Amino acid sequence: MEDLQKVCNLLTDTLRETRNLRELKKLYYDKSTETVTATFECGGIKIANVAGDSGTAMISDIIKQVV
Repeated sequence: MEDLQKVCNLLTDTLRETRNLRELKKLYYDKSTETVTATFECGGIKIANVAGDSGTAMISDIIKQVV
């Protein structure tokens, strides 16, 4: 089984290196709701639905829903 929070942690570092998501503070995976909450330095949040996703599908969904 994949550690989806670890995938989020590694993805956070990568996305911070991009122009669009420089202000990304954290990606938090909630197993009970199968969502990822993106928190930004300005205090804003966005929530991505990642229900039933594998690690690679989750990455794609996060990028589509957060950017």
